Amino acid sequence: MKKIGIIFALEEEKDAFIKLVNITKEYDVFDLHFIECTIKDINLILVTCGVGKVNAARCTQILIDNYQVDLIINIGVAGGISTDLHIGDIVLGEKLVQHDFDITAFNHEKGYIPNVGVYVNGDEYLINICEKVLKEKNVSYFKGVIASGDIFCTDYMMSNKINRKFNALCVEMEGASIAQVCYLSHIPFLVLRSISDIPNNQNVITYEEFLKDSSTKVANVLKIIIESVDI
Repeated sequence: MKKIGIIFALEEEKDAFIKLVNITKEYDVFDLHFIECTIKDINLILVTCGVGKVNAARCTQILIDNYQVDLIINIGVAGGISTDLHIGDIVLGEKLVQHDFDITAFNHEKGYIPNVGVYVNGDEYLINICEKVLKEKNVSYFKGVIASGDIFCTDYMMSNKINRKFNALCVEMEGASIAQVCYLSHIPFLVLRSISDIPNNQNVITYEEFLKDSSTKVANVLKIIIESVDI
């Protein structure tokens, strides 16, 4: 039976999902709180990594090293930067990119990381499974590029630039670094996000207002996916 690691950036995101599981064990490793639990007899390991790419990457490697997970899923909220998106929409990360990684001075494309490339592709098998389930359950979703960086984008010009440069649907602060660690460790991964805010220079207001609702929506979507198929 597969063991699935699920990473959240925020406690609010984890709290929304933890209501849906059966907890079996809890303990700390390197100041990270891990929760072993199940959904429909499927073993899950939950952990909150904290905000930002370094916290996310550190947590991902600790999860891999200590729990021998078969795959990793990162769920949570994100800021929409595509005009097609609205608050509450679900986004599947087909590709992940670090929009703030810049070694263009050495004639590389913006976002390019040595030995990785510009984009890290989400696991095709997991994405296909998610799409199949979401279509069967009549859950609307978008699939495309999710861009990560160590900045909360409130400026419309910056968000528009990231959207045009990488054809990104949304921005957040962890997914692409989790993707990079999984890629280098040969662990299948999936990033699933719900839109909590849009670039209107009032992102903090809308983010705080819709964080709980968006976290609940993406948590319920993941539960549907886990219960519907053997991933």
